[in-house]
Amino acid sequence: MTTKYAFATAVASCMSILLQLSWAQDANVEWNGFVAQGLINAKHSSFVNNDEGWSAELTELGLNSRISLSPSFSLAGQVVYLNGGNRYPPGMRLDYLFADWNLYNSLDWQANIYIGRFKNQHWLYSSTRDVPFTRPSIVLPQSVYFDAFRDIAVGSDGIAIQARHNGDVGDVTFNWSWGSAPISDQQTRTLLGAAVRGSVKQDFVHQASVYWQPAMSRLTFGVSLLDSNFSYTALVDDIFAPADFTVQRVMANVRYHLEKWEFSTELQQERLLIDGFFAPQFHQDQMGQGAYLLAQYRHTSQLKWFMALDYMVLNKDDRRGTLFSQNSGGTVPAYFAYQYSVGTGLSYDFTPTLQLSAEIHWMEGTGRVAPVVIPNLAVNTREYWQLYAVQLMYRF
Repeated sequence: MTTKYAFATAVASCMSILLQLSWAQDANVEWNGFVAQGLINAKHSSFVNNDEGWSAELTELGLNSRISLSPSFSLAGQVVYLNGGNRYPPGMRLDYLFADWNLYNSLDWQANIYIGRFKNQHWLYSSTRDVPFTRPSIVLPQSVYFDAFRDIAVGSDGIAIQARHNGDVGDVTFNWSWGSAPISDQQTRTLLGAAVRGSVKQDFVHQASVYWQPAMSRLTFGVSLLDSNFSYTALVDDIFAPADFTVQRVMANVRYHLEKWEFSTELQQERLLIDGFFAPQFHQDQMGQGAYLLAQYRHTSQLKWFMALDYMVLNKDDRRGTLFSQNSGGTVPAYFAYQYSVGTGLSYDFTPTLQLSAEIHWMEGTGRVAPVVIPNLAVNTREYWQLYAVQLMYRF
């Protein structure tokens, strides 16, 4: 077993032991799960697969639990099986497994500390994207919720703190976290390219966010900061050089609730710094941008509709990818430097536990099609392409 999975194995073993102890002590144990299967098609794109046809690689199986050992201490965990084609490596993974300690609780204040593989609570949908029922769409806006980074963004191994205050100014929530996420060799190739044979390690990810909902208001405002570093270890005969990748992100978001409507938007500016990889002396420092606007409408208690506008560029100073293509000697088309989309869809609840969702996205550009560092030029031959998806979901 590699060291990449040592943490997950250790916490899983501890979870098993604590489960047995909790049952012996008549602790409060809650179990939930979900099964989701669908069909997806992204013709003229390798977003899902390389044969451009309809695919059943839209599988999500999950089991999660929360164990309350005392009024102020609990354990939470979730294991899932995913098959999303080229969007992320198929197989089992431990999304999260952490201890939740309620440090302080009063009428105005609440503070919690999370230790283990905690969930990312810094973005609007980062803590709910792992369950099909709690996502606003099958495929989230890729400008912020890039599927190739799904496993890295869902949770990290480390420590997190959340503090909430309810006062005259409204509700204020502060989140802080420090940790890192394991990256498998398969995920390395998903992110960087099929020809990559070395390994990537996330050295750290440091995040902080603040959310504010004014008193008697339906609006929520948020700001989030991220700083992360990755290192690439090359093989002896590697065609790529050892490298460091730095990712820094500043985000702002707004959410507005009405009786039947919900509007949300997130804007992000992301700095990508690369030292090495393509050559020992290679250096790149660029600033990308992205944003989406999402509208949801609850027509009835069973039927819901959404529409999303999504926008991202790898370099804000090269929005149409002209320099991007020139730097590759013209071998990589300019549309690999950006991705814009319009999406819409419906979901219908047959019962409280059974839901069917369907959606379509019209895309321009392939800037959020994995891999991004060494893109797949053979399949992604069109600047304009469409994504279709339908998924049946059941929870228990």
